[in-house]
Amino acid sequence: MAWPPMISNITTPLLGLVDTAVVGHLETAVHLGAVAIGASIFSFIFWAFGFLRMGATGLTAQALGREDGRQVRALLLQSVTMGVGIGMLLILFKTPLIDLAIYLMEPSAELEPWARAYCEARIYSAPAVLAGYALMGWFFGVQYSKGPLWMLLIINLANMVFDYVAVYQLNMASVGVAWATVAAHYLGVCVAFWLAAAQLRKFDGHVPLLSLVKWRTYIELVQVNRYLFVRTILLLLVMSFFTAMGARQGDAILAANAVLLTFLMIISNALDGFAFSVEALCGEYIGRKNKAMFQKVIRLSTLWALICAVILTLVFTAFGNQIIALLTSVESVKEEAKLYLPWLIAFPLLGIWSYMLDGIFIGTTSVKQMQNTMILSVLGIFFPLWFITQGMGNHGLWFSMATFFVARAITLWWCYERNIKRGVWF
Repeated sequence: MAWPPMISNITTPLLGLVDTAVVGHLETAVHLGAVAIGASIFSFIFWAFGFLRMGATGLTAQALGREDGRQVRALLLQSVTMGVGIGMLLILFKTPLIDLAIYLMEPSAELEPWARAYCEARIYSAPAVLAGYALMGWFFGVQYSKGPLWMLLIINLANMVFDYVAVYQLNMASVGVAWATVAAHYLGVCVAFWLAAAQLRKFDGHVPLLSLVKWRTYIELVQVNRYLFVRTILLLLVMSFFTAMGARQGDAILAANAVLLTFLMIISNALDGFAFSVEALCGEYIGRKNKAMFQKVIRLSTLWALICAVILTLVFTAFGNQIIALLTSVESVKEEAKLYLPWLIAFPLLGIWSYMLDGIFIGTTSVKQMQNTMILSVLGIFFPLWFITQGMGNHGLWFSMATFFVARAITLWWCYERNIKRGVWF
């Protein structure tokens, strides 16, 4: 179950990579800057609604374990409806949203109109992107992990073709890249709906369409998602603050941190594959009230994730400098990145525990505890440590980030042990 989400995760950054490569060969750099700014804005906006994926996975997995086909169907429709609804609201309030985003990004006078035009086109992908999140979560919940893989492969392949046509055939420059991404997401979500329809044949039950307009039917989903939303916003705050504090230390450190965060993305993509599997299987065995299999899944998946983490650590130890050289040719940036590389070498072994525990708590929908431990780790550990270690420069920043991951793991483990001893889940 782990390898399809691993590949899915790895394909996700390809959207931005292809967009950058296409406009990077135009005569002026202004279009490249517009795409970079616009992509950053929408990565932040859409990631804030990542709860649509996580909430759907845990609840669907539990319904699967209870063999409640009607609820499995209902959760798909409710999650997608919620995603489309939020996407339509983003479009409705696009003007103040884009104005605020452009203000915060502070592009140059030459760049601003192109960045704004990119954003005004890209915002129309919101319903498809957020419905796609909901579909991905549902696919993981019913243990059809190839569904997100197919959806994201279609999106990326279509984006390549549409980018080429829009930029080089229709001469639409950076705005064409935005519309190409919009079209690719709608094509991908249509494929996902077709795959979901095939999966629905496995489940009995009927969901009246009128129930989708009754707010009471969304109570459970909203309760789960509100805690995940707070948790995601806090995580985004940490990542944004990390980047901002790196920027304060100079362009070379900012660029070096960006290079090293690519390593962190590789770690996240690899270990999240196991975490997604834990979400689905733990949720199923919660639904079945099978404590023995629940704990067996946790033991085995953590063992495999630990093996993966050790391999990543060995690869970064042996080839870290070569990977840095592939990502940048600027000597000052390479030297700075090499200086802080040991933090990234340690990260797989430091971060694996929080990733796996996240999977357990999403699968069991114990998301209030996830929110509370995130609040404690961010406000009680990360920010105070950063304040204390400012004299250490960028090492202090990386130390704060590493300790933040460890704090999340320790606090979630404490909650896990407490829940098992008190019989919260069984």
